[in-house]
Amino acid sequence: MLPGLAAILAGCADVRPLNLAIAVPSAYDQAAKAKPTEPLRTDWWRSFGSPELTALVAQAQMGNLDIATAIANIEQAQAGITIARAPLFPQIDGDVSAQRARAASSTGRVGRGRATYGLSASASYEIDFWGKNSQALASARSSEAASRFDRDTVELTAIANVADAYFAILGAQDRLRIARENVASASRIMTLINNQLKAGTATSLQVAQQQSLLDQQRASIPPLELSVAQNKAAVALLVGKPPALVDIKGGGLGRLRVPVVAAGLPSQLLTRRPDIAAAEASLMASHQDALSARAAQFPSISLTGQGGVQSAALKSLFDPASGFYSIAAGLTQPIFDGGTLRGNVERANGVQSAQVAAYRKTVVQAFVDVENALAAVRLYARQEALQQAVVVSSRKAYAISEQQLREGTVDLVTVLQTEQTLFNAQDTLVQVKLLRLQALINLHQALGGGWTMSAAQTPQN
Repeated sequence: MLPGLAAILAGCADVRPLNLAIAVPSAYDQAAKAKPTEPLRTDWWRSFGSPELTALVAQAQMGNLDIATAIANIEQAQAGITIARAPLFPQIDGDVSAQRARAASSTGRVGRGRATYGLSASASYEIDFWGKNSQALASARSSEAASRFDRDTVELTAIANVADAYFAILGAQDRLRIARENVASASRIMTLINNQLKAGTATSLQVAQQQSLLDQQRASIPPLELSVAQNKAAVALLVGKPPALVDIKGGGLGRLRVPVVAAGLPSQLLTRRPDIAAAEASLMASHQDALSARAAQFPSISLTGQGGVQSAALKSLFDPASGFYSIAAGLTQPIFDGGTLRGNVERANGVQSAQVAAYRKTVVQAFVDVENALAAVRLYARQEALQQAVVVSSRKAYAISEQQLREGTVDLVTVLQTEQTLFNAQDTLVQVKLLRLQALINLHQALGGGWTMSAAQTPQN
């Protein structure tokens, strides 16, 4: 190596090496018997057995505005590739000129005008000896890949949000049905107590107590109706339409199937989540930017050439004697720039370090998401079974107390307690069912929803 070049290289800021060492567990803590499985089905929402949900997801895939924004970001990234590729090719310009000039002599006499015609082309090319431009192109391609993975992440999130809001509608409808049944039940008891009051076997206090319970049940209905309306509006936003143009019938959580989801191995997660792939692509783009900034510190080697014809008369413009050309090569090395180039490398190193931390956090967060979802699915399933037993026993106790009230062998306080216990147990059961289904949505999303790298690399329409 030449002594001068060695001195230049010694003074250049260097790029930090990538260190992506991440500890990957052999199994999930919440799934002790996790085994390798086939990737989740890409249409995982169909496993819940709801045609209406499937139709809403299809609308979201076509009309979701966040997905549309992500697709526009891909188009911007593709344009960035075109821009980054341009410096790797020669820059060619053409010039056509016609000039007529007339000058005065020293005596003040104006001479005859003189015309000059020219036709020329020039080309310039910077040899990418150090890889500055090729690394910039590689960075643009990595950024474009990251934008594709971001689009897939946005789509997965949108689908999960549609399912979550749709299940919330079904849950609220179930709670509304139970609340209205409870109002009817409380009204029946109220009628019975009023009859007993007329017969002299009940008191005004007992009537007031039952009326209070009845009013509580009636007051629980408007918030549930509001929940249905708000979640319908949320679904409408997710599919990209005004709420008035979206018809959702629902029907209740009982119509849904509860799918069984296998988590697989933690190592599989690294290739099954689009957000991890996006973080990795962004990290590679930052590393390639740092390499390009480092190469910008080295000498720039350029080739230029120009050729054409020039004549004072159009008829002789293309004569061989009118031709001209020039060829040149140059080497340019910044000597003093106030630290701009070195600062660019240091800044690129800082961006790269931030992207390394972001990548690691994304991976760790993915493991946390799966563990949380696995725990929620398992424990909510257990709670649902236990709560179902509570409803059965509460319904039995309420039926007995109501019969004894008719027979006059039980006090009203006992009836009120069993009545309130049943109402609360039924409402809690619906809420637990909803939480279990939403945990299954979260688990599908945490596992990547059947996403694969190969599918993401397929050009999107």
